[in-house]
Amino acid sequence: MEKFKALQELVNAAEKDAAAFYEKGNKAAGTRLRNALQQLKVAATDIRKDVTEKKNAVK
Repeated sequence: MEKFKALQELVNAAEKDAAAFYEKGNKAAGTRLRNALQQLKVAATDIRKDVTEKKNAVK
């Protein structure tokens, strides 16, 4: 559950940059947003692996 909470924190942190990029056209915020999205992808992949391992271990 810790990994999922970390994922939520990444989403919340990226929200400010998303608003700055889409609403104000701030290009630097777009760069930060892309970086945050990459971090989200890595975190989500890590969670998926963890879930699969735990799901398969139950059998």
